[in-house]
Amino acid sequence: MECIEKHIEERDDIIEGRNTVIEALRAGVSVDKVFIARGDTDKTLRHIASKARDAAAVVVEVDKRKLDQMSVTHSHQGVIAMVASAEYVSVSQILDIAESKGEKPLIVICDGISDPHNLGAIIRTCEAVSAHGVIIPKRRSAGLSAIVAKTSGGAVFHTAVARVANLSATIKELKSKGVWVVGAAADADTTVWEADFTVPTAFVIGSEGSGIGRLVGEVCDYKAKIPMEGKLSSLNASVSAAIFLFEARRQRLSR
Repeated sequence: MECIEKHIEERDDIIEGRNTVIEALRAGVSVDKVFIARGDTDKTLRHIASKARDAAAVVVEVDKRKLDQMSVTHSHQGVIAMVASAEYVSVSQILDIAESKGEKPLIVICDGISDPHNLGAIIRTCEAVSAHGVIIPKRRSAGLSAIVAKTSGGAVFHTAVARVANLSATIKELKSKGVWVVGAAADADTTVWEADFTVPTAFVIGSEGSGIGRLVGEVCDYKAKIPMEGKLSSLNASVSAAIFLFEARRQRLSR
């Protein structure tokens, strides 16, 4: 049963929630079918149904109980959509996005982030600061599932995500192209406030439990830490990513 539930949670052809479905339609994602709660006269749901029909999607009214049965996130807000499977980009495409904007790359590399809520929150922050992309490994990592899409608030449809076989090799590739790779680590000598993120930068964010893996840590250019003044020694992975990203954004805007 646990394996079946895990498989359902990892489906990348279902999205749920009003904002998530709206952002998918706005981004031009191929939406095949939209299920709307029957009898709900909410203006937002009517707007979603109208936009879905304009996009040539089939709109079906169903009982709320049916939506509850279909839901992965358990927070469908009266709407679930069937979409084309999530498409990943290449690392080169992420760099091309930065170049097309005339900007220095700002990337997040997720090392061992298996919690889809954390990955979704990281993608949402990346979209908020206009980062150019997220890189995740194919193994031991959450993918672009329904939960990730919902947690990101639809940011997955506006943020490039690359999925790679080997993070260490990918980091070496980025370094060869002039990107500085910074590992987020509590034992670092440099603080996030002292580091220079105005250069092409990729942040490596490790799992909340074990942090960055040894091999990945060894190929980073250097590590930086968030100063902690309380009794706890670490932050949630998505919170750490947000601090690094907004500090990079602050530095770049002040230049």
